[in-house]
Amino acid sequence: MVDSSTGSELQAFKAQATDGPKAQPRAVTLLTVVHGWQPDAERWLLSVFTHTKADFEAVVVDNSGDARIAGWMKTRVADRLRVVSLNPPLGFGAAADAGIEAAAGDTVVLFDPGVELEGDAVKELLATLSDPAVVLVGPFGLRAKGTMKEFEESEGPDVDAIEGYCMAFRRSDALAIGGFDPKFRFYRMADVEFSFRMREHGGRAVVIHGLPVVRHEHRLWESTEPQERDRLSRRNTYRFLDRWREREDLLVGQ
Repeated sequence: MVDSSTGSELQAFKAQATDGPKAQPRAVTLLTVVHGWQPDAERWLLSVFTHTKADFEAVVVDNSGDARIAGWMKTRVADRLRVVSLNPPLGFGAAADAGIEAAAGDTVVLFDPGVELEGDAVKELLATLSDPAVVLVGPFGLRAKGTMKEFEESEGPDVDAIEGYCMAFRRSDALAIGGFDPKFRFYRMADVEFSFRMREHGGRAVVIHGLPVVRHEHRLWESTEPQERDRLSRRNTYRFLDRWREREDLLVGQ
């Protein structure tokens, strides 16, 4: 699955240091990958520290390549906050894997930094994931529209994939399947492909309605030129289909 250039990137991020306090075992790691947009990261951090009651840590993967973001993160010192700095930046899949690799929690909740918690969403995510049959859980789910060429939002509760805005999973399960596919340098479809590999051997992906989370503007989508984001999205869709088009048995709605 990993070409030579991507393999070099993976070795690079494993060799990079993690800033801040030394990792201590935690029940859950709340993880986000930052590509810029400091106000979004600040809002996410504030909401995490305000509302999460579980034994948690927050891990921010700085994938911005921006000295201003790096400088700002150095000022955000907290007992439960750690920063993984990637320099040079990596593709989305590899950056997410760097965070999973660094996580000290048994469970990881991956967030887009455009998401804001308005209550203790983590408590219910952990409770649902305590069922060993569940491998992925989150507030936003997808089901295929007849075929795997197109997905749409679904209320579930069982879905084909959990969207990467907010997805919870066991760290050990993610490591066992090799994490996100680092060939997904653009974020689109990376969460769907990850979901299918997590579910490949019978695990459930479950949507929880009413979690106190808000999706704000998705900066990577909005900041990418329409033609370019369409090109990158199509490429990732073809990459997904190359692996999964014959596995319609994994579609829960069929």
